[in-house]
Amino acid sequence: MKKSIIFVTALAVVVLIAVGVLNLSQRNKALSVPNESEKMVSLGDSLTHGVGDESGEGFVENLEKQLKEEKNAIITVENHGIPDQQTDGLLQQVKKSKVRSDLKDADYVTLFIGTNDLIESNGGDLREINEERIAAGQADYERNLKRILGIIREENKDVPILFLGLYNPYPDSQEIEDEIVEWNEKSQAIVDDYENIKFISTNELFQEKSTDYFSDALHPNEKGYSLITKKILDEYDF
Repeated sequence: MKKSIIFVTALAVVVLIAVGVLNLSQRNKALSVPNESEKMVSLGDSLTHGVGDESGEGFVENLEKQLKEEKNAIITVENHGIPDQQTDGLLQQVKKSKVRSDLKDADYVTLFIGTNDLIESNGGDLREINEERIAAGQADYERNLKRILGIIREENKDVPILFLGLYNPYPDSQEIEDEIVEWNEKSQAIVDDYENIKFISTNELFQEKSTDYFSDALHPNEKGYSLITKKILDEYDF
């Protein structure tokens, strides 16, 4: 009887040790597997492209770098930003096979567009506001934006879209501020009709015109783009 008890006890100990070794091995194996690579697709104009950033990175590459460093993420970025682009140009761009393919595989999409629509609808600058012309440009902008978002959703129905609102490059002008606020309100109303789209405001980042944050009349410098990057990271939990 004693021999049987000793044998059963010894067998139980062996089984427990084996299970422990197996669990430890599985945990170590899981830890050794690298994080799965993710893709971010960035669409927009010169602000997405990064014009004005002396480092050549802009908020898109800043975002890629910080996600790698702070969140240990393995992420690749396809930056499709085109300087001077308006929503009609972006609408044609998202129809191209390369961009559609990138959108299909995207884990995140950033969209920063509309500044050039506003400026060009007013005649190419914002010195004197023409509300009638701006209203017509805004209607085109809204129509194009809906079609752009529709195409993105056709290619990838679940991808999170981070939509960046416009900022006022001339914060001393209340007239321009009113237009920026209205365009942002219209954009947010459109975005709110879609699932998994986050509207991220940028206008409060630049309440004073300063060479500390601007490289020219419109574009941020490296510090300015860093403010945009930080706002995205604060607003969206990657």
